[in-house]
Amino acid sequence: MRPSPSLNWRCLPVAALALAGCVRSFALNAVADSLAGQGGGFATDDDPELVRAAAPFGLKTTEALIGQLPERGDLLVSAASGFTQYGYAFVQQQADFDDPVSTEKAAPEYARARKLYKRAVGYGLRALDVAHPGTSEKLKDHPADALAAMTKADVPALYWTGAPWALRVVISKNDASLIADLGTVELLMKRALELDEPWAAGTLDEFFESFEAARPGVSAESARATAAKFRDRALELAHGQKLGPWVTWAESVDVSAQDRKEFDALTDKVLAFDIDSAPSYRLVNTLMQRRAKWLKSRADELFVAAGHPTPGLARK
Repeated sequence: MRPSPSLNWRCLPVAALALAGCVRSFALNAVADSLAGQGGGFATDDDPELVRAAAPFGLKTTEALIGQLPERGDLLVSAASGFTQYGYAFVQQQADFDDPVSTEKAAPEYARARKLYKRAVGYGLRALDVAHPGTSEKLKDHPADALAAMTKADVPALYWTGAPWALRVVISKNDASLIADLGTVELLMKRALELDEPWAAGTLDEFFESFEAARPGVSAESARATAAKFRDRALELAHGQKLGPWVTWAESVDVSAQDRKEFDALTDKVLAFDIDSAPSYRLVNTLMQRRAKWLKSRADELFVAAGHPTPGLARK
């Protein structure tokens, strides 16, 4: 039987290649969709060590996919988010725990955390550039103009650019060139707050609770009052299910004010919280309980008798 004249058999290899390309593209995007939303799977886990071991594979896979799909903004945001959270939860925080007084032992881990945050900021800026070309360049000289174009859809990229940027500055206090970046960080976060304040159950308010508590150039009373408003709003938006606002308050405000009574009450409250009562935040609450336990173990160092210098928390 002769082949039908309507079918060009010579085109079959080309068609097969085209089909293979379509399947490959579909597969890449399917995997990308899965990885872009992988945080939800980790969020409900109660085993930080398991997550710590699993996360690097997901991060490197995400980076490999970004190489193939560089215009996928959601993948870029996922990378920024992933490297930020991994850097804080499993690198910076562990360095805090290992050596809270001397920086010598923990220096390599702080250096690694800075690198992870820098990588996260890079992905965040790329995500903003995908949505609004030229944003990263405009942020250098005209940040207000660059941010004016942002919309509610850009809030995740704004946050996951600003959060690692801020963390990098905090653990790089000997680098004066980075301190000036806090102005840009504040603008990024304020724009996100304006666009979608309830986003991620009060995450933006949590950021500003910490930011305002440490704001220079204002009185302690003023800083405390402003930080309290953000703390209360964060707790409201999370329906009291996230422990972060309480841990931040104990660590940032109570230690600064030398309020041992409130510090003890808050750390006890955090440690008594049933993390299974808020499954959506099980992982982060587990990590916050660990930090509260560490803070409580250092209470005698953090609080001193009246008339003596306040040691405060170690700042790397």
